[in-house]
Amino acid sequence: MEIFDSYELIIAASLVIIISFLFNEFARKTNIPSVLMLILLGLLMGAGLQAMGIDKPEFLPVLKILGTVGLIMIVLEAALELELKREKAIPITKAFVIALIGLVGSTWVAALILNYYIPGMNMRSAWLYATPLSILSSAIIIPSVNGLMGNKKEFHIYESTFSDILGIMLFYFLTGQLDAGENSNGVGEFFINFGLTILIALVVSYALVIIFQNIRSHAKLFLLISILMLMYALGKKYHLSSLIIILFFGLVVANMEIFFRGPLRRWLNMTKAKEVYEGLHVVTIETAFIVRTFFFVIFGLTIAIASIFSVNVATVSGLIILSIYAIRYLTLRVFVGRDVIPQLFIAPRGLITILLFYAIPLEAEVPGFDSGILLFIIIATSLIMTFALIYDKQRTGKAIKMANDSPIGYKQWKAPALNAEESVEK
Repeated sequence: MEIFDSYELIIAASLVIIISFLFNEFARKTNIPSVLMLILLGLLMGAGLQAMGIDKPEFLPVLKILGTVGLIMIVLEAALELELKREKAIPITKAFVIALIGLVGSTWVAALILNYYIPGMNMRSAWLYATPLSILSSAIIIPSVNGLMGNKKEFHIYESTFSDILGIMLFYFLTGQLDAGENSNGVGEFFINFGLTILIALVVSYALVIIFQNIRSHAKLFLLISILMLMYALGKKYHLSSLIIILFFGLVVANMEIFFRGPLRRWLNMTKAKEVYEGLHVVTIETAFIVRTFFFVIFGLTIAIASIFSVNVATVSGLIILSIYAIRYLTLRVFVGRDVIPQLFIAPRGLITILLFYAIPLEAEVPGFDSGILLFIIIATSLIMTFALIYDKQRTGKAIKMANDSPIGYKQWKAPALNAEESVEK
C-alpha cells in the first residue's frame, strides 16, 4: 500500500523548495543560517511522520547522493567566484595557510579528545572521526558573509573553499592508510595520485572550455555538469583527489584570460566562453540551492534530537568547540592581527562534515561514538556564527550612524591678512 502518491510527493517537494527560498530571504535579513532552519524543518517533518504512525524510509543512500552532488556544486560555485589576480596573491596565500593550520590543528586536538572520552576509540579511528568535525562549511559560510566588508568576505570565501578541499583530501588520505598494505607506501601513493589528479584536472579543464564554447545547443550546461560529475565519480573509483578536477575547472573558467595565454589564446573565443561562464554560474547557484535544501531537510529527518542532551555528548562537543575557537584565535592573531571579529566566530560545520561522517569505513567505525556529537557541533558553531554576524552588523550600523551624526565640517579658506607693521617691514 502506498503511503504517499506521486502528487502528494510533488506537493511536499515543492513546498520544501518554497519554504527554503523564504528561509534564505529571512537569513539574509537576520544572519540566522538557513541551514539551521532547514534542519529544524526536517526535524518537524520527522515528528509529524511519527505522530501519524508512519515509519521513516531509509534515507541514508539518498543523503549520500545528495551530499556528493552538493559537494561538487558548492566547490564549483566557490571556484567560479575566485579571481586569480596578482594583487590577490597575498590574501589567497594567507587564507590557504590559515585554513591548513586550522584544519590540522583542530583535527589533532579533536582526535585527542575523542580518543580520551569515547570507549573503544583508537588514534587512527579518532583522526578519521575528527577530520569531518574540523572542516569549515562553505555551504553555510558563503551565503552568510554577503554583508561583510569586501576583504573579510573574500577571506571567508577563500578560507572555507580551501578548508573543504584540504579536509576532503586529508580524510581520503587517512582512509587510504587503512587500505595500505605492508609493502605499500601510502604516503607516496597519495602524492603520486595527487600529482596525477592535477595533470588530469588541467587537461580536462582546457578541453571542456574549448569544446563547450563551440556547442550551439541550449541544453549544454547540464551536459557539462554531468561530465564533471562523471569525472568526479571516476576519479573516486581510482582513488584520485577528484575535487581538484572540479576546483581547477572552475578556476580556469573564471580566469580564462590567465590560463589562455600565448599560443593557447587562439583556441579561445572570449565572447562565447564568457557566455558559458555566465550560464554555468547561474545553473551552479540554482542547483546548489536545490541540493542543499533537500540534503539538510533529509538530514533533519534522519537524526534524533534527544541525543544532543546527553551529558557525555555535551562534554565532548563542548571541548571540541573550545579547541576549534582557541586554535582559530591563535592562527588569526598571527596572520591577521587584532581585527579578528567576526572572523574568529565564523567557523560553522555542515554538509561536508555530515557527508564524510557517513563515508567512514566499516573497519574504522566505533560503536561508542554518539552521532549527537555531530549534530551538537553543527548547531552550536552555526549559532555562534549567527550571534557574531548580528553583533558585527550592529557594530557597523553604530559606526555608520556616528559618522553620519558627526559630519566633517569645512570652512572657506581665506588668505592671512598682514598687519600694517609687517607690511612696512616687507
